[in-house]
Amino acid sequence: MLQGIETIFDDLEQMLHHLKKKSYEANTEVFVRENGFYFEEMKEYVEAAEDKDAAAEELAQCFVNAVDKKFKNKKGKISARTQMDLNFFMIYYVFPTILKLESPDAKRIADGICKVWSRTFKESDIQYADYDTLYASFREKIFGIF
Repeated sequence: MLQGIETIFDDLEQMLHHLKKKSYEANTEVFVRENGFYFEEMKEYVEAAEDKDAAAEELAQCFVNAVDKKFKNKKGKISARTQMDLNFFMIYYVFPTILKLESPDAKRIADGICKVWSRTFKESDIQYADYDTLYASFREKIFGIF
């Protein structure tokens, strides 16, 4: 299940660098196009399950384990800086992609990942928002300068 999901974080630094309204829109389109099949797999797995909450938590654990394995250092920990970047990436790209699935189970999947994420990673009690909410929070210009 979710073989290779950790690769969705391969462009993490580039996608978070100078995050602005236009770059966020473009980055999100690329992210969904290149990684959308992982999220479809999540949706299909939970939709097919009898116990949807258990299925959401199971795939969340699989997802978090893959992230943990990819980003752990030699001491078996994720640096605070990397963890902060991972949290932002989750909020800006992963959760909005999950919520765009147009599935009644999308929030269940996001909730499952939030729960396992905060339980696994130190100081990572993150929340989620949909793409439109995040996109609307960007400003084109601040005082007409930027």
